[in-house]
Amino acid sequence: MSFFPKTLSFVVAAFALSSGLKAAELPVIKEIRYEGLNYISPLIANEIAKIKINETMNIESVNKSIINFYEQGYFKDIWITEENGILTYHFAEKPVIASLVVSGYGAGKEQSVLDKEIGLKKGDVYDELKIANTRKKIIALLESQGFYNTVVEVKTEEISQNALKVTLEINKGEEIIIRKANYYGRDELKVSRIEASTANKERDFLGWMWGFNSGKLQINEIENDALRIRDLYMQKGFLDAEVDTPFLRTDFTTYNAELDFYIKEGELYKVSGIDIVLEEDVIPLEDLYDIVSLKKGKKFNISTMRKDTEAIKHKIGDLGYAFTRVTPDLDKNQENAEVRVIYYVQPGKKVKVRDVLISGNSKTLDRVVRRNVLLAPGDQYQMSKIERSKNAIMRTGGFDSVDIEEKRVDEENIDLIVNVKEGKTGEFTFGVGYGSYDGIMGSASIKDRNIFGTGLTAGLYFDKSEVSTSYRLNLYNPAVLDSNYSLSTDIYQTDYTDYDYREITQGASLVGGRRITDTLEASVGYTYQKSKLSDFNNPFYSRYYKGEYIKSSVIPGVYFDNTDSYFFPKNGWKAGGSLEYAGVGGDAKFWKYFGNLYYFKSLEDWTDLDLIFRFRTKFGYIDDNGYVPINERFYLGGVSSLRGFQSNSITPRDKYGVRIGGNQTLYGSVELSYGLFETVQMRLSAFYDYGMLGEDKLTQIQRDSVGVALEWISPIGAITFIVPKALNPKKGDDTSSFEFTMGQRF
Repeated sequence: MSFFPKTLSFVVAAFALSSGLKAAELPVIKEIRYEGLNYISPLIANEIAKIKINETMNIESVNKSIINFYEQGYFKDIWITEENGILTYHFAEKPVIASLVVSGYGAGKEQSVLDKEIGLKKGDVYDELKIANTRKKIIALLESQGFYNTVVEVKTEEISQNALKVTLEINKGEEIIIRKANYYGRDELKVSRIEASTANKERDFLGWMWGFNSGKLQINEIENDALRIRDLYMQKGFLDAEVDTPFLRTDFTTYNAELDFYIKEGELYKVSGIDIVLEEDVIPLEDLYDIVSLKKGKKFNISTMRKDTEAIKHKIGDLGYAFTRVTPDLDKNQENAEVRVIYYVQPGKKVKVRDVLISGNSKTLDRVVRRNVLLAPGDQYQMSKIERSKNAIMRTGGFDSVDIEEKRVDEENIDLIVNVKEGKTGEFTFGVGYGSYDGIMGSASIKDRNIFGTGLTAGLYFDKSEVSTSYRLNLYNPAVLDSNYSLSTDIYQTDYTDYDYREITQGASLVGGRRITDTLEASVGYTYQKSKLSDFNNPFYSRYYKGEYIKSSVIPGVYFDNTDSYFFPKNGWKAGGSLEYAGVGGDAKFWKYFGNLYYFKSLEDWTDLDLIFRFRTKFGYIDDNGYVPINERFYLGGVSSLRGFQSNSITPRDKYGVRIGGNQTLYGSVELSYGLFETVQMRLSAFYDYGMLGEDKLTQIQRDSVGVALEWISPIGAITFIVPKALNPKKGDDTSSFEFTMGQRF
C-alpha cells in the first residue's frame, strides 16, 4: 500500500488549487469535526492536530496534522474534506485483536511469554509491523532456548467489524546438540570441573535422562562460558589464564555441533603478601587483617579475594560508613609466579538513616514489614543489619523475596527502600493418604499467616484417619501492638487409637514471648489438658495408668533463629530449649526437658549446584516427680522423628510386653537437598535418620534409616513425598516404605 495515499492526493489537489488562489481566498476554519474516531477522544485529537479555529487554512499545517495522527499507530487511512469552513477528518481505524491464540509453544506458557517477552496481548491494535516484530521476538526467544529454524505463522480471522482473532502458530525448530566439547590447552583442571561451571557442555551418554548433561546448545551463554572458565582458572590461582571466544561448528543436516574452547592456562600464582591501605584511620588495621582469608604462601583465589573485599566493606560499614569503597589490586611478579594483593579502602563519611520506605506490598501493612527492619530513621547506618533485616522479613513466611536498596540522600544521610515481593500466605489444604497403621487418612485446614496484612496468623485444622480424629484452632500475634512481645493460643481435641489403647485429649495453651534480639526470643506458656485412656489391649497397663488425669503445666523456653528463609533456609542456625513443669495443680507430676538444633549450609559456592546441607537433632529427658502418664513419655517413628518406621512405633517394653515409652531420647537427621528448578520451590533430598530411646539408658534402643524426599511449596501449601527404608528393623518393628505430609516444615 502506498504511503498515506488519500493524504497525498489531498495535498496535491490542495496545492494545485492554491496555486491559482491568493491566501485570502483560502477558507477560514470555523469548525473541526472527526468522523470514525474511536481510539482517542476529540479533546486529545485537537491536541494532536494543532489546527486553530477562526484562522485561515494552512495546507502545510493540515498535512503535518495528518502525519501526527498516523504516528499514533491506530489508523490505516486518513483523509480530509472541507465544506463552508468545516474541516472534517475521516479515519479508517486499524482492527483490534479481540482474541489471541498461541499454539505450538507449550501448555500454560503462551500468555506469560507474550506478556513478558513479546509484548503482544489481547486488546492491542493489529499492526503489521508489530506482528512482524512479534514473530522475530518469538524466533529469538526460542533460539535462546536452543531451538533453531523456528517458523511462526500468523493467521487472522474477522470476528466482527474492526475486531480480529489472531492465531500465532509456532512450529518449533530443532534443538542443536553439542556432541563434542573440546578444551584445547587444558591441562591443570579436569573437564568435569570445567563443565560444572559452564552452561554449554558435551552431551552425556544418557543425556536424555534427568540429572545428566543433555548437551542442548544455549547460544546466549557461549561467550559467558569463556568468562566462566577463565574465572574458574583464577579461582585455582592461574592469574594469567586466557580463554578465547569459543568456536561452534554446526551440522544443520543433523543439528549436531562441536564446541571448541582455546585455553592458555599460564602459571599457578601464590600469594606473596597482603596489604591493606586505609585512607582514613577509622578502624585498627589489625581488625581488618584478621578477617582476610587470603594468606601469604597460599595459592591465589579470586573468589576468596572478592569475599575478602566484601568482608572489609561490611566491617567498616558496621561503623556507619555506608559508602565504603574497597578496591583490590594485584601486584604480579610473573618471574616468581607470585602476587601481592593490595586492598585500597576509602571509608567516606559516616551516614545516618533518614527514612525507611516500604515498596511492593499491596496487602501487608507497612508497619508489619518495618518492624522487622533493624534500622530506623535517625539510626547510624550498620551494614550487617541490612542482611539481618532481609532474613528477619523472610522468616515471617509472608514474602517470596526481599531487597533493601540504599539510596543516597546526601553525604551524611541515606534512605532505605525495602522492596518486597509478597507470597501467598493464605492456604486451604485438603489431603488424602494411606498408612499401613492409620489406614486411609484425610486432612483439611485453612490458614493465613498474614490476616488482613497485619502479620497475624490463624489456622483451623482437621485430621481424620481410621484410628484418629483431631481438631485444632491456633492464633498467633508475633508483635502485640507492634512491640517486641508475642502472644499465641491453641485449642485442641484429639481422639486417637494407639497400638494398645484409645486416648481422648482436650486442651488449651497460652504462650507469651518476648523478642530479645532479631534472632533470639524467650517465652513462657501455660497448658491445661484433660486426657482419658481406655480400651487397653493389655491388662498390665493398669500398672502405669491411674485413670483420667489433668495436666496443668508451665513451659518456659528460649529460641534462636538466624536462618534466611521460612520454608527452605539455605544458611543459618535454629536452636531451642524448653522446660515443662507439670504439677501446677492437676494430676501429672513431672519435669520434661526438650531441646533442638537445626543447621543449614548452602554448598553452592563449592559445587556450583543448588545444594543445601541440613542437620537436625533433638533431645528429650523426663524426670518423674510423682506421676508421668504413659502417653507423655517419648516414642520414635514417623516423619517428625524417624522416617521409615511407623509413627510412635518404636518404644521400650516391660516384661509383660507393655509399650511403656522412654524417659530419654535423641534423634536427628543429615540431609542433602537439591533445588530442581529456579522458578518453582521444589527440592529433592536424600537423608539419613538416626534415633535412640531408652527408659534408663539412652542407647537402649537404636534405629536408623535412609531415603529420599520430594518437597514442594505448592499453591495449596507445603507437600512432602517421602520414600524411606529402615536399615536395621527388629522383630516387632512397624516399618513404612512411603510417607506423605502436607504443611510440615523441616
